[in-house]
Amino acid sequence: MDEKIELFKKMIKESKNIVFFGGAGVSTESGIPDFRSKDGLYNQHYKYPPEEILSHTFFMQNTEEFYKFYKDKLNSLNYEPNITHIKLAELEKKGKVKAIVTQNIDGLHQKAGSKIVYELHGSVLRNYCMECNKFYDAKYVFESKGIPKCSCGGTIKPDVVLYEEGLDEETVENAIKALREADMLIVAGTSLTVYPASGLIRYFNGKHLVLINRSSTSYDSLADLVINDSLGKVFEQVEIKK
Repeated sequence: MDEKIELFKKMIKESKNIVFFGGAGVSTESGIPDFRSKDGLYNQHYKYPPEEILSHTFFMQNTEEFYKFYKDKLNSLNYEPNITHIKLAELEKKGKVKAIVTQNIDGLHQKAGSKIVYELHGSVLRNYCMECNKFYDAKYVFESKGIPKCSCGGTIKPDVVLYEEGLDEETVENAIKALREADMLIVAGTSLTVYPASGLIRYFNGKHLVLINRSSTSYDSLADLVINDSLGKVFEQVEIKK
C-alpha cells in the first residue's frame, strides 16, 4: 500500500491539471451516510423505499412525506469537511486541482474552500420556489415546519436532481470540458454505478487515471492506479508544498 501511495503522490506532483470525480464515499468520513453500502440509506427501512421518496413523481404527489425524509436524512448543515475535502481545496489553491466533479449534494467541498465544483446532482444549499423561483437557503428549508413555503405561497423545491429528472446541461458540459482537459483524473468514493454521472469519466483522455475506493469497481481495469482503502488514509499523506 505504501508503494501505491508514493506512486499517487508522484502522479500529483507531475500533473498540472487534475480533476477530482467523487461520490458519496468522499463524505462518509464526515459522518454523512452513503446510499448503497450495507448501512446506507437504501438499506434502511421506511414507510416507502428511499428510491421512491427521492423521485420527482413522489415529490409532486406526496410532498409532505418527501420532506419528512429529506429533512431527517439529507440535512448536511451540521457536518464538517474531512481531510479529503481540505486537501483538495489546498491542491486547488496551489493550481493543481482545476475542478471537482461531484455526485454529492452536501456542499462540503465548498465549505472546505474549493471554488470550481460541478455538482452533478445539485445541492441542498440551493432551494427555489416552484411558482416565482425565489431563492431560499438550506437553513430556511430544514428549519421549516411541514412543507416549506415561499412568501408568495408556492412550494419550495430543493435544487437536487431527483429520480426521473435530468442532469443540468450546463453543469454536465462544464464537467465534460474539465475532464477532457485534465492530465490526471482521481475518481474516489464512488461505485461508478449511477448513470449518467459515472459515464462521464469516459471523456478523460489524460495521462493518469486513479481509482480510490474501498471496494472494486467495473472501471478498475482501465485505471493506471487502484487503491482500495479509505480516502482519509490516502489524502492525509498527500503533501501540499508551501
